Amino acid sequence: MNGNDSHTLTASLNTELRSFLKYWLPLLTWLGVIFIGSTGVLSAEQTSRFLIPFLRWLDPQISIATILSIHFALRKLGHLIEYGILAVLLWRALRGTLTSTRNLAIASLVFMVSAIFAASDELHQSFVPSRTASMRDVAIDIGGAMIGLAICWAFALRRKPQTIY
Repeated sequence: MNGNDSHTLTASLNTELRSFLKYWLPLLTWLGVIFIGSTGVLSAEQTSRFLIPFLRWLDPQISIATILSIHFALRKLGHLIEYGILAVLLWRALRGTLTSTRNLAIASLVFMVSAIFAASDELHQSFVPSRTASMRDVAIDIGGAMIGLAICWAFALRRKPQTIY
């Protein structure tokens, strides 16, 4: 291997590393965040320890029923948001890597991967004593992924309408 070959190999590795750090590391980090969130760390018991005192501080007369409703709604909103972010990060990683692939194929892959991860996340929760698995949560997660995909699709339409399909 001569000096030119070595320089070319180093430049290629640097480009691949930059691409990984830019496109895939944020996605892998977010997958880790979702996984940690499905442990006991973000169980309803844990999140209520912070939310109940905050709600009581806002309104000392708030009823338990209202607290439970707000807690439930915020937890489900969390599912929507976390999977919306997952879909956006996965879309971004795939678009940055598979540059000649059509957006419809990317969207289909993002949808399938998000749905599989949502189901596996709930399966994981079924083994955590302080958590419960729920098909409703899988549906909410998929809804969040669809919202994330819709946002990505809208931005893609604004850029290059001819490459959407």
